[in-house]
Amino acid sequence: MRNKTYVTGSIIVAYSFFAIVGVAVLTGQLPPLAFAFYMVTSIITFAVYALDKSAATKGARRTSESTLHLLALVGGWPGALVAQQKLRHKSRKRFFRFVYWMTVVLNCAAFSWLFTLGGAAKLQGLIEAIV
Repeated sequence: MRNKTYVTGSIIVAYSFFAIVGVAVLTGQLPPLAFAFYMVTSIITFAVYALDKSAATKGARRTSESTLHLLALVGGWPGALVAQQKLRHKSRKRFFRFVYWMTVVLNCAAFSWLFTLGGAAKLQGLIEAIV
């Protein structure tokens, strides 16, 4: 049986991260595109976890763990965290969880780098190249 505090805590972590990104956008430290990117990436990641869970129960072709980790690494980790708890998927495999948390640490390090002068300049250059 799952510990409800743990499930609630995981969701609080994901929502808190979005609150931090939102505050950074509202204070002008990050462009609104940063919030949209994390939100869309998290929704896509949650959906991929849901499809993989469905495939697992049906015995169908599965999503590779490396794909799930890549989605978490590029910014979908809040969606992955919620999916792991809400869908009870990929939440018991210790090695998977270890690698998942390493992707969270790496993504948060990259996110923190955006607040440096060099990171902000790179992000601005990337946005200008896209738009």
